[in-house]
Amino acid sequence: MTAPHAQAPVTVRTFTQRFSATRRGARLARMLAEAVAWGIPRGSAAFDALTLVVAELASNSALHGRIPGRDFELRLLLAPDGSAVRVEVSDTHPRRPTAPPAEHPPVPGEDGGRGLVIVDALALRWGVRDRVGPGKTVWADCTVRPD
Repeated sequence: MTAPHAQAPVTVRTFTQRFSATRRGARLARMLAEAVAWGIPRGSAAFDALTLVVAELASNSALHGRIPGRDFELRLLLAPDGSAVRVEVSDTHPRRPTAPPAEHPPVPGEDGGRGLVIVDALALRWGVRDRVGPGKTVWADCTVRPD
């Protein structure tokens, strides 16, 4: 009988999943991001920021970037040093999102208009880039540092 060999732990640093461009798809994206969160303590500011950013970007994609019959894709990438997570949400709609200007904040009591304001407040930085094929990718970098 041979002695068991110690195996180095496998660290997955990228998570990618496609979702239907619906409210349910956006909710599932947030829930999977919570499950993948690479050991970030649940309830910490970093965990809450990451899951809120995923929720906002996925919701925007499902509501504003929706093209019937097309999905959106969520990709989470852990930085090599473990200090940040990049959130990428890709859809096939050509319109690029923009945050509302500071001189025109969201109107209290109205639905919508706050998603990218929230992303801007919680993420280290965010932006939009073209993707292979039609559409765009909205990305945001979230810190993983403890509170």
